[in-house]
Amino acid sequence: MQSIRTRGRTFTGTVVDAKMQKTATVEWPRRKFIRKYERYETSKTSVKAHNPENIDAKEGDIVKVMETRPLSKTKQFIIIEKIGHEKLFETKEELKEESKVVKREKEDERA
Repeated sequence: MQSIRTRGRTFTGTVVDAKMQKTATVEWPRRKFIRKYERYETSKTSVKAHNPENIDAKEGDIVKVMETRPLSKTKQFIIIEKIGHEKLFETKEELKEESKVVKREKEDERA
């Protein structure tokens, strides 16, 4: 097996999707200051990262990703370490699904 050399930036995030072969979507929050309003805006950065077989990160895992050469059209990061599991990940996903159902019901009532 060949090793992939890493370089550049390192981030810590949560795996939100691991359904692709050897690829996972990793997401982490960031804060940006807006000078006009003198407030902070929170947003999320989401990247596709190579998920090696020896790490095999699942949804909800907290991982460390590092930049590498482009591995495909959308992958420029690789998961280098699995730190742990996010405790409330499943609860957050369930709440997202429930809110989608409520929105659909409201749209049906309007029609």
